Amino acid sequence: MKIEKSNTMIQSLQIGISIIDLISSKDTPMRFADIQEETGITKSNLYKYLNTLTQLDLLYRDKQTNLYQLGSKLIQYGMSAIGHNDVTKRVTPFLQEISAYTSCTVLFSVWTHNGPVTAKIWSSNHALNIGAQLGSILPPSSSVGKIFTTFLREGETEEWRGKEGKGHYQLTEQEIANIKKNKISFAKEPLVPSISSTSIPIFDFSEELIGAIAVIGFSETIPSTPSEPISQYLMNFHKTISQIFGYSGKL
Repeated sequence: MKIEKSNTMIQSLQIGISIIDLISSKDTPMRFADIQEETGITKSNLYKYLNTLTQLDLLYRDKQTNLYQLGSKLIQYGMSAIGHNDVTKRVTPFLQEISAYTSCTVLFSVWTHNGPVTAKIWSSNHALNIGAQLGSILPPSSSVGKIFTTFLREGETEEWRGKEGKGHYQLTEQEIANIKKNKISFAKEPLVPSISSTSIPIFDFSEELIGAIAVIGFSETIPSTPSEPISQYLMNFHKTISQIFGYSGKL
């Protein structure tokens, strides 16, 4: 087992992860002796690593066979990691319906450490193709960006908002108040001339923001106030979709 030494990395953590990687790569559980042979770690140190990883539920040791396999904690991590995929699948039918109603492109975005990322795009047969791409990171000035800026804690969005440099886009207190009240945001031509958008938040049972749905189209077809028919239509979808994830509507 080869571990690259670096002043910016914790070697013991590298070794622990490499043991997990080794066991994960096998089709069957592994014996202590086989792990020791493949890693080259001394028996005394390997025992400590395996005991620690087992105590943390990152590995599981069968007490009857003494064989090691992946632990339950890794399953939890995996389920958490793919959680966005499950959310996207459940939201997709609504994206289709919204796109058909508005004849616009509809995006679903989720939060990552780099900012809100487009996880799903849907366009009806007559929808405007804006050239949006999966994985695109949306800026704070977009309607999606305004949703995440409003409903996430400031510390979570600070780095992303700061990437636009000095004088980067700032929501006014009044706009934040309006978004919180109406659960809808608007952006007039934030990225491309003549193309505007409006977005709604999706919350879960704990009233945490899990994503945002955006409708994008030519500026004359996109609403700019909550009172317009498309806005009202979307605001109803905010409630309907959020309730699927247990949201009570108190926020």
